[in-house]
Amino acid sequence: MSTLFGDDLIPRPRRELAPGAVHVPGWLTLEQQSWIADRFREWAAGPVPLRSASVRGHEMSVKTVCLGWHWQPYQYTREATDVNGQRVLPMPEWMVRLGRLAVAEAYGQGLGASAYAPDTALVNYYDAAAHMGMHQDRDELSRQPVVSLSLGDTCIFRFGNAEGRGRPYEDIELASGDLFVFGGPSRLAYHGVTKVFANTAPPGCGLAEGRVNITLRVTGMDEPEPPARRPEPRAQGKGQGDR
Repeated sequence: MSTLFGDDLIPRPRRELAPGAVHVPGWLTLEQQSWIADRFREWAAGPVPLRSASVRGHEMSVKTVCLGWHWQPYQYTREATDVNGQRVLPMPEWMVRLGRLAVAEAYGQGLGASAYAPDTALVNYYDAAAHMGMHQDRDELSRQPVVSLSLGDTCIFRFGNAEGRGRPYEDIELASGDLFVFGGPSRLAYHGVTKVFANTAPPGCGLAEGRVNITLRVTGMDEPEPPARRPEPRAQGKGQGDR
């Protein structure tokens, strides 16, 4: 694996793994990654803290903090009724715009990118021992694309098919700054994280250890909430002048 054996100069080309599933390596600059890492620390401080959700009585090894809507297994709520009952932070306006840029990067400007309006972000933290089993993102009423951004340590991401958890699937590396978008025929594909490689985060990304994964989604829920206005990174991702 290139990140483990020092072959970081080997090109990592953009790829479409399956129809609607696009991997764009190095989409975020180090400056952007560091800025977002600082925001992650703010989100994790509350009002709803970083926590491990329980699925079918088993606590996940991944810890999550949510924006816009709070995800708990099989539903979205505004208040974190499974944690402390507090309302989650609103969805930042800069993140909505970043999601539109990501969809445009993956699919092109003419395929609905300008109308993409994610209303929730699931922000997951993986330590070196964390993983995530194969699952579908199907708690959303909408089937608009999921945008995934990676910061910190490299992981092995397994992307499969919509029929089940078994083969065919493909394992790829997601490194700090990578973008992965899946929608259309791949929107309900099973996927997971099988391994995180400790101490592979690039200097300057804003994380000394662990991996942060941000997934932007459209819930399709009826209750609107204006996005929060926050400062944004100065650049706008590889492909817009620079997952």
